[in-house]
Amino acid sequence: MPRNALADFLLLAAVWGSSFLFTRLTVVEFGPLGTAAMRCAIAAALLVPLVLLRGLGPQLRRHWKPGALIGLLNSGIPFALFAFAVQHVSTGLSAILNATVPMFGAVVAWAWLKDRPDAGRVLGLGLGFTGVALLAGQTASVGTGASGWAVLAALAACLCYGIAASAAKLYLGGIAPLVTAASSQIGATLALALPALWWAPQHLPSASAWAAMAALGLMCTGLAYVLYFRVIERAGPARAMTVTFLIPVFAVGYGVAFLGERVTTWMLACGAVIVLGTALSTGILGFSRRAAPAR
Repeated sequence: MPRNALADFLLLAAVWGSSFLFTRLTVVEFGPLGTAAMRCAIAAALLVPLVLLRGLGPQLRRHWKPGALIGLLNSGIPFALFAFAVQHVSTGLSAILNATVPMFGAVVAWAWLKDRPDAGRVLGLGLGFTGVALLAGQTASVGTGASGWAVLAALAACLCYGIAASAAKLYLGGIAPLVTAASSQIGATLALALPALWWAPQHLPSASAWAAMAALGLMCTGLAYVLYFRVIERAGPARAMTVTFLIPVFAVGYGVAFLGERVTTWMLACGAVIVLGTALSTGILGFSRRAAPAR
């Protein structure tokens, strides 16, 4: 990976890893729906001007509708589900579960786009889901009953990301990635606006909650998309996707440092199984084949 792409890659992992921390800090006062809606609205307010500055306004006007619909699956619903999840489980655990997104994407592509995986990818899917089952089983057996629902919510969010990826491949091919990002945030904001207003908090959020929300929308969503697309341009989509494996490292570190969260050996072991399974199921890690003997 080129040096300039590596710097963006590490910064992206650090930024996306912090999104779980900032979500925990905002959801207490904004609620899950309010957190997701405001996050998307702030990101849209940053991304739309960037689209216009790059001369992509006509493309946004032509394609904003499919992008907006996919945005509900790619941003609106997952953001709300993760906001619910971090109220009941650690941010580190949520980030580890988030690492299954490429694995869910592979399953959806298999079922929907008929992108049949080879034996190595099937093994990866089995390993990944085994790690999820072990981690979820342990989590649901301790603490409150809400922790089990939180794990399911996080996994449902990952499934939404996987469906959105296949939908984008079908309906948004050839569209500038920045246009896709902006239209998705617009759609998610519009879809979440009324529910967020209906379940709005009764008290105005504090200044610290607003500061965390600004970081979540501007840095963890708007800026993160810009970094992500720049890594894709400089290093390619396959390498950009591996950022998913590094995000939990930062998220766990933030949780321990700022929230006093505890990291167990079981969590780390299951996380390693999930990451290995995801790497195999997406083809990032594969089995080398022996070269055929010369004839």
